Amino acid sequence: MPLIISSSLLIGGLLPSCAQANTNDLHISKSEILKEAHNLKPEVLSLALKAYTNAEKSGVGVNKHLLTVIDYSMPSAKKRMWVIDLNHSHVVMNLLVAHGKNTGWKDAKKFSNTPQSRETSLGLFETEYTYNGHNGYSLRLKGLDQGFNNNAESRAIVVHGAPYVSEAFAKQYNRVGNSWGCPAVDKKYSSELINTIKGGSLLFAYYPDPTFLSHSIYLQA
Repeated sequence: MPLIISSSLLIGGLLPSCAQANTNDLHISKSEILKEAHNLKPEVLSLALKAYTNAEKSGVGVNKHLLTVIDYSMPSAKKRMWVIDLNHSHVVMNLLVAHGKNTGWKDAKKFSNTPQSRETSLGLFETEYTYNGHNGYSLRLKGLDQGFNNNAESRAIVVHGAPYVSEAFAKQYNRVGNSWGCPAVDKKYSSELINTIKGGSLLFAYYPDPTFLSHSIYLQA
């Protein structure tokens, strides 16, 4: 099951100064989140909180209590998406998530903001509206990181369910299937995920790419 209930939230940072999260604004506990967010690296959480804080300061993110984190440095057979409720102090969901077919077969290696690349994009996104399309019930994403994901809407990068993302698939092939760049999830949980994060929450997609880490506007002091 992807649902994980946690307890209370206060922050302590664990990154170089350029990537420290603004802990005064969030009033949550990184250590408590990490107890519930299985396999989420402390440094990735710190970066996600940094991006969240900077976005909040700029007025981005209507549904401010939710933060979704994806760590594309993890193998696709691992649950590498976490939905964190910052107000109510728990990890709401922990799911498998696909990456683009040209980003890598099993492991993610290449990322792009280019149309038709069929690669995954990094950075901070804002969730928008839902619709029913080719992949069923789906959620539009607005890319907020100029140069890294701002073409998300024109590329039709959306959250949707996919038959190639499931625990059974991951167990059989030691990977999940590949999308055309979308963060596709298990169809069993896709509607629940979409309904939870839709309407202006923030999603942070991470990979330790030096250019991304040094140039994303949401990761600067």
